[in-house]
Amino acid sequence: MKVLNAQLGPMIKRFCTYLAALFLAIPLAASAQNPAARTVAWSGVLLSSACNADEAFAESPECTKSLPGAKLALYDDTNRVMYGLEPQESVAARLGDTVTVRGVLDEDTIHITSIEPMAIGLALGQKAPAFSIRDQFGHVQTLDTLKGSNGTVLLFFRSADW
Repeated sequence: MKVLNAQLGPMIKRFCTYLAALFLAIPLAASAQNPAARTVAWSGVLLSSACNADEAFAESPECTKSLPGAKLALYDDTNRVMYGLEPQESVAARLGDTVTVRGVLDEDTIHITSIEPMAIGLALGQKAPAFSIRDQFGHVQTLDTLKGSNGTVLLFFRSADW
């Protein structure tokens, strides 16, 4: 019995290793065959491709000017990167518009599958969804615990520590 266990042990380990490699390879092969699996979304401002990321970050007025030969580009301020957009014909928005672009990234160009105006926050009159969160003192707060006699104003902000 010990001889059988000694022979089966390494064989079982090899089998488990091959099985794990197979399970890791299947999703990679599927994503390589399916370009939609690589589709990602970016949000930012449409600017002139004649503008660079530093000028876009500084909100240079030159970035929203239509210049001969310049194309529309997407400036993503979360990572301070300018992306080319192709095909240009699919961009119905204008310079300075804030949009969400979905597509596949090829080097520094996004091949667009969809583009839409970026929606931030709630629409006017829309009720806030239920939530619970700890405040700076560790107490759990909800929309009901924060509600005042005249309603509630919620303000969320990003850290200034970029």
